[in-house]
Amino acid sequence: MTPEQEFAIIDKVLAGNPSAYADLVNRYKNYAFTLALKVLSNRPEAEEAAQDAFVKAYHHLKNFNRESKFSTWLYRIVFNTAVSYKRKRKGTYQDIEKTEVGLNPVAESNLEKNDKKKFIHAAMSTLNEADRFTLTLFYLQEHSLEEIAEITGMQANTVKVRIHRARQRLADELTRILNTEALTL
Repeated sequence: MTPEQEFAIIDKVLAGNPSAYADLVNRYKNYAFTLALKVLSNRPEAEEAAQDAFVKAYHHLKNFNRESKFSTWLYRIVFNTAVSYKRKRKGTYQDIEKTEVGLNPVAESNLEKNDKKKFIHAAMSTLNEADRFTLTLFYLQEHSLEEIAEITGMQANTVKVRIHRARQRLADELTRILNTEALTL
């Protein structure tokens, strides 16, 4: 969906057709949930945070300035909402041992792929929230540095440095995990 198409939908909603907002929700609901899940690490809370973010975006749609993409504006709302949820429940942690990876024991290649995911997930969980978030936006969601800067409220150069350092920390942690794993075999 192009920004012009998004703006047309926003114009319909603002003109009194609230059902047109469903197009935007359907377009971005999966990513909004994924983003909230990355921050909260709790599926039910992430679903609720994503829903709340869409409601907030709907109520503040008239304030959308169209200088950026709708998705960037929405993701900032999702991120802030998820962080608010996390602050409310501060002190609740998910045990890495109980985290489901979703292994599929049917094929050897799937096992190998899942092992890689498990190690990356374990290494990612050791990074701080901001590092995990920026790596996810850059590598998994393929946002530009400028878009990430807008979503996070950081300068683009700061984002670039954060991604570089987070990547180094991730590589160091993967090396440590894999060396430990090799010793236990």
